[in-house]
Amino acid sequence: MTGRTEEKDTAVAEALGYEQARDELIEVVRRLEAGGTTLEESLALWERGEELARVCRRWLEGARARLDAALAEEAEAGGSEGSGE
Repeated sequence: MTGRTEEKDTAVAEALGYEQARDELIEVVRRLEAGGTTLEESLALWERGEELARVCRRWLEGARARLDAALAEEAEAGGSEGSGE
């Protein structure tokens, strides 16, 4: 694969939503576990799986950051309300 093709594939993967990336990753894993692919096909599947796993991880990290921020904001709001007692 050329550098330009890899960059394009990565950009496409990054544009996927979490569920889309997860579903495709499940299919990649299923195909790898089933066997019957050539070495070249297996390597391509592995690389795609790594890319999809990275996309899923970024989505989950982003979701975690949003939850942490919301919880921190809630805690600050709760703390300032209770300080008048």
